[in-house]
Amino acid sequence: MNFWPEFLASSWGKEFVAGGFGGIAGLISGYPLDSIRVRQQNSKSGSAFNVFRHVVAREGPLSLYRGMAAPLASVTFQNAMVFQIYAMLSRTFDRQILASDPPSYKGVALSGIAAGAIQSLIISPVELVKIQLQLQSNTNQCNNQVTRLKGPRDVTRRIVKQAGLRGIYRGLTVTVLRDAHSHGLYFWVYEYTKEQLHPGCRKNGHESFQTMLVAGGLAGSVSWISCYPLDVVKTRLQAQSQSKTAKYHGIVDCFRQSVRTEGYGVLWRGVGTTVGRAFIVNGAIFTAYETALRFLCKPQ
Repeated sequence: MNFWPEFLASSWGKEFVAGGFGGIAGLISGYPLDSIRVRQQNSKSGSAFNVFRHVVAREGPLSLYRGMAAPLASVTFQNAMVFQIYAMLSRTFDRQILASDPPSYKGVALSGIAAGAIQSLIISPVELVKIQLQLQSNTNQCNNQVTRLKGPRDVTRRIVKQAGLRGIYRGLTVTVLRDAHSHGLYFWVYEYTKEQLHPGCRKNGHESFQTMLVAGGLAGSVSWISCYPLDVVKTRLQAQSQSKTAKYHGIVDCFRQSVRTEGYGVLWRGVGTTVGRAFIVNGAIFTAYETALRFLCKPQ
C-alpha cells in the first residue's frame, strides 16, 4: 500500500520516474521520422521526403506509427533505467567529488557508457520487433504467410518459432557496440553544453527550458552521428528473417556486403533524417526529464 510514496521519496525513485516521462515524450515526438529512417536504411530509395510521400500515398499516414506499441510498452522502463543507472554511477567513478558538487565530466562519460551497454539488453529485442513491423507494407500483409503479423506479439511468436528464444536477441552485439560509446558521448555533450549555455546551472539546477532543449538536441545529434554506421548494420541484420538463406551472416559480413554493393555512402543513408529526429526527440527527452525531476523534488 505504501510502495509508491516510499519509492518516490527516494532519489533513485525520482530519477526512474522522471526518466520514464522523458522516454515517452521522446518516442511520441520522433516516431514518424524513425519509421522513415528505418525504411531508408533498408532500401535503395531516395530522400526522406520521397520515402515519406511514397509511404503516405500507398499505406496512409498512420503507417508511420506502425510498430510503436513495441517500444511504447517498454520505453518507460528502458529510459527510466538508463537515467537511473546514469545518476547512480556518475559519482561512483569519481568519489572525490563532494556531494554538493555536480559529477565530473569523466564520471558523466563513464556512467553513460555503462548505462548504454546495460540498456542494450532491453532495447535490442524491442528494436528487433519494431523494425520488422516498420518494414511490413500493406502489400506484404496481404501475403498469406504474414497475415497474422498484426502486432508485436505476433512478430515475437514468429521469431521464437523460427529461431527459439535466442532469436529474440539477434543483433545484441552490434546494439551494445552502438549504444555504449554513444551514451557516454550523449550525457557528456548534454552536461557540457548545458554548462556553457547557462554557467553554473549544473550546480544550482536553474537551467532554462531553452537550455534543456538545445543541449538535449545537440547531445542526441552528436551521439547519433558517432554511431550511425553501426545503426545501419544493426537495422539490416535485424530486418532479415532468421534462416539458412539469410543475406548477412554477422556484423563484419553485413558491413562488407553493404559497402561492396552500394558503396560507403550506404553507411550514412538516412543520416539527415536521423540527426533532425535526434535533435527533436532528445530535446524533448531532457526537457521532460528535468521538468519531471524538478516537480518530484519540489518540497511538498
